[in-house]
Parts: sequence; C-alpha cells; structure tokens
Amino acid sequence: MTEISPTPPSASDSAAPAGVAYPKTIKSFVRRAGRTTTGQTKAFAELGPRFILPYSPQPLDAPAAFGREAPLVLEIGFGMGEATAHIARVRPNDNFLCCEVHEPGVGALLKRIGEQDLHNIRIVQHDAVEVIDQMLPLASLDGIHIFFPDPWHKKKHNKRRLIQPPLVAKLAARLKPGGYLHCATDWQPYAEQMLHVLGMEPLLHNSSQQADGYALQPDYRPLTKFENRGLRLGHGVWDLVFLRRS
Repeated sequence: MTEISPTPPSASDSAAPAGVAYPKTIKSFVRRAGRTTTGQTKAFAELGPRFILPYSPQPLDAPAAFGREAPLVLEIGFGMGEATAHIARVRPNDNFLCCEVHEPGVGALLKRIGEQDLHNIRIVQHDAVEVIDQMLPLASLDGIHIFFPDPWHKKKHNKRRLIQPPLVAKLAARLKPGGYLHCATDWQPYAEQMLHVLGMEPLLHNSSQQADGYALQPDYRPLTKFENRGLRLGHGVWDLVFLRRS
C-alpha cells in the first residue's frame, strides 16, 4: 500500500471535529479482495492499452491523453464504475480522469467503456494522491468527483478518512477558478466532517443555497444500485458541492 506524506497542517487546520486526528500520511485507497471476471480480464486485454494511462511522475498532457481539448474532471475511487460510465455518457463534452487501484473495479469500468462505446474516460490505476502530487499541475482541473469514499465508521479510525484538510488543500489548488469539488456520502457523521473540512479551506466556497449547507443531488450523478438499496432501507445520502474561488 502506497503512503504519501501530506503537507503539514497549518494553524487553521487545528479546528478539527472533536475526536478526529489527522493522519501522518494520506491514503486514497484501501486494498480490497476481489476476483477479476473473465469479461473484465478480456476488457483489460482489449481496452486497457487505450484507456489506462501509466502513472508517471511528470505532468499529464491531457489533450494528448484524450486526443482532444476539453474540460478535465478528476474522479477519485470509482468502485465498479457504474456512476462513472453514466456521467461520462451524459457529459460527452468533458474528459474524465479516473483513479482506482482495485483491479476488478478497473476491469468493470473498462467493460462498461466497451459496452457503452465511451471515449472520454482515461484510467490511472494508481494511488490518487501521487497522481495529484505528480501528474496534475495547479489550476488544471475543471471538476473533482469523490463519491462514497470509505467512511471508516469507528471513531478511532476517523483519521483514516480521505477528506482531511491536507488533501482538500491539494485538490483546491488544482481546480481552476470556478471549478467544483463534488463529494457524496451515505454516512451522516462523515457528511458532517466533509462539510466542516471543506468549509475550512480558504480557496473554496460552498455552492449550496440550503440552510444545512448540503447540495441537492446534481442531475449528472445517478443513483447506483447500492444507493437505491440504502434509500429503500431509510438511509440518507448527502451531496456537497464546493467551488474554487476566483
């Protein structure tokens, strides 16, 4: 597992939610067990060379990677790629750079790319924090998606959550003025932490007009099977959309 040393928290970062400590390292993923299916393996062989970009400690040439100039959106952790493929399909004029290390998930998204004839997705099968640090220049992104990151339910594990001030500062710095950061979670304590941490970042401001600070679900983000099941069981879902200040 790759571990990256984040920027040390500043004095303003000390206003963490009660009981939340900041990690010495930022990790954008946790290794998960899983078996790659025959269809996913075939997708790796047939589509991987075109749609998987090798990690490189060099700035990404996005127009060359995608074969066109278009707004660039980073997605961190796409799971099995259901929402990613949907968004790429309904937003064909945007390019989506997607980071995931889980091999069955990468294979599943490649399979969806082939089945849906998508051309605006590229995958980097590598820790997103290193991709952010090394491959994405400042003010290079038009948007960032982080949907349903691991909530680390136990309080003693909250420090492992992805959305922490050091990473948010990195992400905000890589957004263009007016660019957006869209997070979603189905765990209310994590939603509250996200709202607090994003609200502390001086480069961002909350786009929500709601009294509670949460956003209405943007029309491009679909309800996944997992999310629909949770809603039927009475679980909530919280979207947060923050914008980079000019």
